[in-house]
Amino acid sequence: MHPDRDTAGVEMGRSTVPVSSEWPSRPVSEDGPSQSAVGLSSGAVRTRLYRDGRLIKENFPAHEIADELTHRHGCVVWLDLYEPSQEQLKLVGDVFGLHRLAVEDAVEDTQRTKIDRYGNHLFMAAYSAAIDEESGELETHEVGAFITHHALVTVRKEGFDIDPVVARWDASEDLARYGVSFLLYGLLDYLVDGHFRAVETLDQAVEDTADGLFDTGPKTIDRVQRRSFQLRKSLVLLRRVALPTREVVNTLLRHELDYVPEPMAPYFHDIYDHVIRATEWTESLRDLVTTIVETNLTNQGNRMNLIMKKVTSWAAIIAVPTAITGWYGQNIPYPGFDSHAGLIVSTVLIVGISVGLFVMFRRKDWL
Repeated sequence: MHPDRDTAGVEMGRSTVPVSSEWPSRPVSEDGPSQSAVGLSSGAVRTRLYRDGRLIKENFPAHEIADELTHRHGCVVWLDLYEPSQEQLKLVGDVFGLHRLAVEDAVEDTQRTKIDRYGNHLFMAAYSAAIDEESGELETHEVGAFITHHALVTVRKEGFDIDPVVARWDASEDLARYGVSFLLYGLLDYLVDGHFRAVETLDQAVEDTADGLFDTGPKTIDRVQRRSFQLRKSLVLLRRVALPTREVVNTLLRHELDYVPEPMAPYFHDIYDHVIRATEWTESLRDLVTTIVETNLTNQGNRMNLIMKKVTSWAAIIAVPTAITGWYGQNIPYPGFDSHAGLIVSTVLIVGISVGLFVMFRRKDWL
């Protein structure tokens, strides 16, 4: 903190952290357009204040957080930053006493899914997931969260829509009395449900791809191959996003952290169960896609063998008239030379042997 910056003491869990009264913010108006990720400018701020399990204030200027937490005991604050500037994040760190490394992690892109424990707060990095049903491509959007005993600060990257999370909070107002754990539950529930929906969509896409395995059309063969590799890529990415979420939830459930009160524990255990199911489902789908790829390659090899058998069979049949006409094309006398008998014999031999070979190859299923 700079010495000339006005500060006030705010109790954050077991420690007192300084709160700055200066805040360059652009709050989202309650009467303005949709507050989803689409259409929000970088640096947009959203706020909520809960007290005694009730929402008492929303979208107030962020610089009022200091006064609210100082003068209203038992309050819980949600602060949302969309593509924040370095200046905003530095002030957030000063306001809530956040560790410098955690603030740096919130700025950096492509963080792995994780939860880090610091002196008076936690930092969580997680991803939402959605599948493009046409291409089978997995789209992920990152969100960071600073978790204290009195506040949840979300830092969203481009593409992450917070409105569904807010809707979950509004639909579970009876849980609001549990403070930050209630806000955190809504966020994690949204993320894990997104992972689960993505797995369901991928499962249907894998089944549709498997149905075309034995279609011999050239376009279908190419589509199955391309689709299989895209689905495999999406499943690997989804596993990378979903699997560490299990450890995130498991960490939050530890009693020594005291971030999840006993009444909220069953809700977090439910999230944990969904994470396990999504992860196991992803693993099984990866194995299935691998089987589809291997089966497709095997089918291509079998088709190539069949084609080679047909080509070889027709080559053998064509070789018969070639050999006979070559024999009768000699420039020396032979039985039937320069007579109708020779023509009849050669024609009968060509037709008879060729038909015989065709019947034999047909019975062997080579033609």
